[in-house]
Amino acid sequence: MKQGATLSIRGLHASIDSKPILQGLTLDVHAGEVHAIMGPNGTGKSTLASVLMGHPRYEVTSGTIQYGDEDVLEMAVDERARAGIFLAMQYPSEITGVTNADFLRSAINTQRGPDNEISLIKFVRKMEKTMQSLEMDTAFMHRYLNEGFSGGEKKRNEILQMMMLEPSLVILDEIDSGLDIDALKVAAAGVNAMRSPDRSFVIITHYQRLLNYVRPDFVHVMMQGRIVKSGGAELAERLEAEGYDWVKHECGIVDVAIEEEPQWAVPMQTVSPRGT
Repeated sequence: MKQGATLSIRGLHASIDSKPILQGLTLDVHAGEVHAIMGPNGTGKSTLASVLMGHPRYEVTSGTIQYGDEDVLEMAVDERARAGIFLAMQYPSEITGVTNADFLRSAINTQRGPDNEISLIKFVRKMEKTMQSLEMDTAFMHRYLNEGFSGGEKKRNEILQMMMLEPSLVILDEIDSGLDIDALKVAAAGVNAMRSPDRSFVIITHYQRLLNYVRPDFVHVMMQGRIVKSGGAELAERLEAEGYDWVKHECGIVDVAIEEEPQWAVPMQTVSPRGT
């Protein structure tokens, strides 16, 4: 786990099926910081999340991603996860035959390594306590992963995984979509409980409402596959009040959108996204 590490992205270009999506994105996220990335549909936000986690369909054509002293682009998906990078997905997959509890205990033990596995009693107590804090029925421990879950239940389950795995870099890809206000407050409380000087967050969202409960240190506007404007929490408030037209005008942008594939639409693989 890379506690206290900095995520540094420089000049990142990425494409899918030869279609350029990210076009020179640069961003630094230091330990302890919460960064919100906002923007209209189809501007590359979810592509950024997928590239950071190593989705195999996205090809990085230039640029670098450094996390601490690690070259992220040379790491397989499982290596990124073991390094402390966690993605709460916009469209979580359903996995039949694997219970929530089995999935999370296996993930925790993989992090801890051989001869350091978490005991069953300690794991159950931690999971029950975490589920109670998220107002989740503990019966979900024994349900197959996301199978038959509502959209809101899937998102709450992603927050559960985050809290159980305790990653050092958390990427939340539109975790607020599909949540009613009560569920949103619970999810936000889970995120706020995880904030610490050694943990950083990248929150991808369309709307300011999540940021009413999880106040970001920095807000970035993404258009045409790159960050075009940055500011503090007040920037999100202005976007909520005025929309994005003023940003387009200020930056001389006419068409903000870039076609973007759904995140994690195909199974992951563990080879480097660069094919090396």
